[in-house]
Amino acid sequence: MADPSTAVSRPGPDGPDGDDARTPPLRPGRYDPAEYAECVVRSAEAAGVSPLLVMTVLHNEAYKPHHPLLERLWQWWKPGASFGVANMHRATFEQVRRTYDLSKQWHDLRDDPAFAIHAAALYLKDLDRSLPERHHRRYTRDELLAMGYNAGERNMRAFARGVPPGPMARSYLRRFREHRSRATAALAKDGGPRKAAKG
Repeated sequence: MADPSTAVSRPGPDGPDGDDARTPPLRPGRYDPAEYAECVVRSAEAAGVSPLLVMTVLHNEAYKPHHPLLERLWQWWKPGASFGVANMHRATFEQVRRTYDLSKQWHDLRDDPAFAIHAAALYLKDLDRSLPERHHRRYTRDELLAMGYNAGERNMRAFARGVPPGPMARSYLRRFREHRSRATAALAKDGGPRKAAKG
């Protein structure tokens, strides 16, 4: 477990540059994505995506406890489980790792929340690049990117063309809309309205 008073630098491809990139602690039985606001803003800005999008995705992915020990136990029971505070599956992570030449590995996601958030922001960047500028008016761009994070790029592009999402994607979208205000508040608390408004 990381010490909350220790600043961890994340230079190079595995995280945005900064002298004070802190990795908040993961406490058993307690997980609040708002604790990661600084990492979210730093990683989102480095990837060129909305901090509000990244923070709302973190809120959507907070349905299970995030702690390195719990994730190890979960993987023992379910080897194909996703890792990290952003719940990234191995195939998705490997795609991001190859694209951005990340030196860290998939299992590092469970022990390093800042790295997990950085990888999630890079994946959202890739999804954004593949999303057509014109899309179905039923969804905002961020909503489509969030569904893409959950359901994959191919499904996201289908939703953008107007193909109705299935029950799981609809549920993810509903929770994404519900969590938007909480994510906005978390970012405003960290850095004021300027950072929150970027989404």
